[in-house]
Amino acid sequence: MPTESTGLPLEGVRVIEFTHMVMGPTCGMILADLGAEVIKVEPPGGDKTRTLPGLGIGFFRSFNRNKKSVVLDIQTEEGLATAKELIGQCDVLLENFRPGLMDKLGLGSAALRELFPRLIYVSHKGFLPGPYESRLALDEVVQNMAGLTYMTGPVGRPLRAGSSVNDIMGGMFGAIGVLAALRERDRVGGTGQGQEIQSALFENCCLLASQHMQQFQMTGEVPPPFPSRVSAWSVYDTFTVAGGEQLFVGAVSDKQFATLCQVIERPDLASDPALATNAQRVAVRPELLQKLGETLQHQDLETLCAKLQAAGLPYAKVVRPDQLVHDEHLIASGGLVPMTTETGDTTQVVLLPLLMGGRRPGVRSPLPAIGEHTEEVLTRLTPAFVPAAV
Repeated sequence: MPTESTGLPLEGVRVIEFTHMVMGPTCGMILADLGAEVIKVEPPGGDKTRTLPGLGIGFFRSFNRNKKSVVLDIQTEEGLATAKELIGQCDVLLENFRPGLMDKLGLGSAALRELFPRLIYVSHKGFLPGPYESRLALDEVVQNMAGLTYMTGPVGRPLRAGSSVNDIMGGMFGAIGVLAALRERDRVGGTGQGQEIQSALFENCCLLASQHMQQFQMTGEVPPPFPSRVSAWSVYDTFTVAGGEQLFVGAVSDKQFATLCQVIERPDLASDPALATNAQRVAVRPELLQKLGETLQHQDLETLCAKLQAAGLPYAKVVRPDQLVHDEHLIASGGLVPMTTETGDTTQVVLLPLLMGGRRPGVRSPLPAIGEHTEEVLTRLTPAFVPAAV
């Protein structure tokens, strides 16, 4: 069935996705948003991510837009044969299942790329090849292994980041690998061949921790967790203002410190020779922050924000995710848009943080219901395979 042209950069690229949860679906969503036709293969009954409770309830709707849903039981001979036929029509395969499962089904990289040399095969894993590769991994597992929980929480109280940072980042690197592999395959003088790409949670998190690793190598000192860090700037902290509201304020230069003192009407601090330079202020940082806090606790949040904005000082309210649904900038910049869900309801979704030629890659179709596109997609296969897959 012909599809309407989108004018997006990956139009004409066809992707088949055997994924669940966050990491693999994020990769597929990025490619779909950029114009690829992404076919999500779900088992009978649908991807279990659709029905996760608690903190997982938003996973499916967040990372599966602009895709087509096809139901296949790849545990059966008929479903597996249909899957292979469909893979043969695709440029890219994405998977993020436990190690060895795709090989066991005959859908591993080596077997498929022998059949389809142009196929780009992307595995989203816990670890790249090495001593850890057979271990199962979760975002929180690798956050502990790679120093992120240590750096985030107070001393002795490791704390995971409040989002699936490595799963999302792993999907991003999978998509970056796809873009590079498509370029290598299809450019003039290119290989004409696909390749296997692996993106892994542990290595993602090590990249996040790399600045702290480098800090240790340069100083010989173990970096302290962020709550105990020695700040490079005297005013770079979160304060409690009137009504118990919280506000981060930064003043990272002598000029900004003088401006801040003017905004909060503390000329005594600005004129104190013992606080003339950033180095002097850092040396007495706890005492300085206490003085600032005593002044700021009486300030009205919105009035103070307006003054800081007018003065050109860096600041930020401490915002909850639910408040972002009404964020004026996110909405005005086109980054939060409506999407029709699989139930026919409407929800607001966050787009890729990209502006390409003045255009935000957006939502082009409703979130697919389970198997919604099975007939549409499988009718493009050879007739011999259609009955076995429906």
